[in-house]
Amino acid sequence: MSASLRTALGRVRGLGSAGEGTAHWWAQRLTAIALVPLTLWFVISVVMLTGAGRGEVVGWLARPFNFGAMGLLVGAGIHHAQLGLQVVIEDYVHAEPVRVAGLMAMKFAAVLLALVAAVSLLSIFVRG
Repeated sequence: MSASLRTALGRVRGLGSAGEGTAHWWAQRLTAIALVPLTLWFVISVVMLTGAGRGEVVGWLARPFNFGAMGLLVGAGIHHAQLGLQVVIEDYVHAEPVRVAGLMAMKFAAVLLALVAAVSLLSIFVRG
């Protein structure tokens, strides 16, 4: 019989010490890594567009590469923020009903923000 480092509750739930946190940890790291080049691209692009008119900026954003990169930047940014806020809420909100309500509100806001961003980008891409 081997000694287990898991608690009795962990064995009943079938979770190790990491539980499902490993996937969350990886997702947060991967979005952070993806955001580095995307943010650099965005900052360089904004600097290059300094002084450009609205039409030029819309035309720039309507180009397939820029449209795709902006979609990835917004999507990765929203997902990364959602993952980080989830950790903060889970770690620092101790009242269960408040924690559940906070997590639900945060996830709803993230989905709503992603939908608004997607519709906005698509409308620029189609009309641009």
